[in-house]
Amino acid sequence: MIKQTEVTFTKEGELTVFNASDSTKVSLNIEIADTDFDIQTGLMYRNSMENNQGMLFVFDDETERFFYMKNTKIPLDLIYINANSKIVSFQKNAKPFDESSLPSNASAKYVLEVNAGLVDIWRLSVGDSIKFINLSK
Repeated sequence: MIKQTEVTFTKEGELTVFNASDSTKVSLNIEIADTDFDIQTGLMYRNSMENNQGMLFVFDDETERFFYMKNTKIPLDLIYINANSKIVSFQKNAKPFDESSLPSNASAKYVLEVNAGLVDIWRLSVGDSIKFINLSK
């Protein structure tokens, strides 16, 4: 039997979400998925994630995105963000291991994954914006 190794969080950046009046709503430590391998793997095989952590997917282009929860053990909220760093849509409470498509329903360049329920707890809205720094570059 092959033992699956737990994948642990590695802080690669910091991300802040701002509301429409530019006041800070939340600050997170993030992992950045910007390679094909990291984008394909995402948060698969994780047993947990802290509420101040997330994974930011960074794509080269802005188009409608489709995610799914294959091999993902923890429920997530997906936050779709356009090239102007504005939130365009959400998929809340994505179920572990569910391979149903989770579309952005709008063009997105970034996708932020956080623990399920946090979008509502933080009262995020379409039109809120993000700013992030990549500490690994």
